[in-house]
Amino acid sequence: MTTTLIDLIRHGEPEGGPMFRGQTDHPLSATGWQQMRGAIGDGEHWDAIVTSPLLRCAEFAREQSERLGVPLYTEPRLREIGFGDWEGHTTAQVMTTWGEALQRFWDNPVDHPPPGGESLAAFQARVTEAWHHWNRQLAGKRILVVCHGGVVRMVLADILETPLEAAFRTVAVPYASRSRIRLDESPHGRLACLLSHGLLEG
Repeated sequence: MTTTLIDLIRHGEPEGGPMFRGQTDHPLSATGWQQMRGAIGDGEHWDAIVTSPLLRCAEFAREQSERLGVPLYTEPRLREIGFGDWEGHTTAQVMTTWGEALQRFWDNPVDHPPPGGESLAAFQARVTEAWHHWNRQLAGKRILVVCHGGVVRMVLADILETPLEAAFRTVAVPYASRSRIRLDESPHGRLACLLSHGLLEG
C-alpha cells in the first residue's frame, strides 16, 4: 500500500482587505504573514510543496521551501476562480452595481457565474485535474499545498463526493485554515480520507 499525506492551507489575509479578489494578484498583508506562519506547527515537515502562482500563496510557499530545503512546484491550475467583472470589488460594491447577478450567483453558482467570470464547472475541472496530477507525481510523500479557499472547496468536493452546486457554499475556509487528507493506494483501489479541517489549534 502507498500512503500519501496532503496538507492544504489557504493563504492568509491579502493586502487590500476583503473583496472578490479571485485572480487579482495581491501579496499577503503583515497580518496575513502572521496568520500563515502561525498555522505551521513546530517540527512539521513536508517532502514537497505545491503552490498556486498567485503572490498571496507563492511567497509563503517559497519561504517554507527554503526553510525546509524541499522542492517547490508552482501549479497554475491551482489559482483561485476568476470573478470576471467583480474582481477587485468589495461585496458592497458588487451588490450596488451587480445586485441581481450576485443574488443569482449565490442562489445557483453553477448556472450563474459572475459576468465575464469563470464557470464553476471549468474551475472544478482544472483544480481536480491538478489535484490528481500531483497526487500521482508525489505519491507516497507528505505534501503541503498552498492555495485558495475556492480550491480547497473543490478538493474537498472531490474527496467527499459533494455535488458541485453545494461545494462552493457549504464549507467554511478561513484565512490560513488547513485540511489534512490521506490517500491510500493498493491493488484493491484508492481510499481518500479527510482527517481534519479548520484552523490549527494551540
